[in-house]
Amino acid sequence: MGDTYIELEDIPVLRLRAELGGNGPSAAFTTIEGKLPTVKGRKFYGTFRFTAIGPEYHACVARVDSDDPVKMQLETATIPGGWYARRKLMEWRTKLAELPNLFQEMARSHDVDPARPSVEFYRSQTELHLLMPVRGHPPAPRPQTPAEHPG
Repeated sequence: MGDTYIELEDIPVLRLRAELGGNGPSAAFTTIEGKLPTVKGRKFYGTFRFTAIGPEYHACVARVDSDDPVKMQLETATIPGGWYARRKLMEWRTKLAELPNLFQEMARSHDVDPARPSVEFYRSQTELHLLMPVRGHPPAPRPQTPAEHPG
């Protein structure tokens, strides 16, 4: 699976902490969706990080001007910007059990920034982007040798 690199700006979100077992994340997203007037056009994220008290997962939705966090009873936060390694996962609903292993595989392959959470970006009903925070600028592509050059 080929990872690519992207640079994100800070993303202001509304979020809800989720239990990691069973239907925890799914239930948290359902709760958030129920507080929105519509899910159309909204961007959904999941964030995961290890803390001193254990692993922490939040279901998130990108904020829009009309959101009222107090009325919606959702916490405000920011997904930190910076460089991320990205892996696209198609038909993600059938692969939820694989997510921890995929993130672990990414963590072994990149210089991870532990100060930022790993991120799931739910691009569509079928496409999920796994985002692993990396330190600094990603490595430049390795130049091809004449034997590798496709021309």
